[in-house]
Amino acid sequence: MSKRVVIISSSLRKNSNSESLATAFAQGAKAAGHAVEQITLRDKVLGFCEGCFACQKTFKCIIDDDANDIVEKMKQADVLVFATPVYYYGMCGQLKTLLDRANPLFPSDYRFRDVYLLATAAEDEETTVAGTRTGIQGWIDCFEKAQLKDTIFCGGVTEVGEIAGNPVLETALVAGKNI
Repeated sequence: MSKRVVIISSSLRKNSNSESLATAFAQGAKAAGHAVEQITLRDKVLGFCEGCFACQKTFKCIIDDDANDIVEKMKQADVLVFATPVYYYGMCGQLKTLLDRANPLFPSDYRFRDVYLLATAAEDEETTVAGTRTGIQGWIDCFEKAQLKDTIFCGGVTEVGEIAGNPVLETALVAGKNI
């Protein structure tokens, strides 16, 4: 059964390492016959959540920027994939801002069930991604029908393109095929 997969790449660097992971995942999902949309936050305008909670009644944020369209695509997805560089042991600010702005999803009839985290970092210890995973899991915990299906992490990559040839790209490709 074909699924709708929305992949959100949050790095502001073009051809970043986390974006390469997202592309590999997308290639796998497409090869398996799924409908895939990759969204980069690099060129998007995302304001900060104002905490007004109007979205809980209207199912839409009062701030008129790119977040509303992205959140609607998230709502319609069967599978969500978040790709982020790890900064100071947490997700990047752009992704956190988007997740805060995804508050209209909470009272909605969202479709997504499986959520994947793709992360890259300069440090290569497995614990490097723990804070990022905790942040994503905290968001997912607010959606009782959703689960964190897998985390794919590549440490030891700093410069753009440094991930090239890394076996973790194959891991991401296979994960995409197996959704």
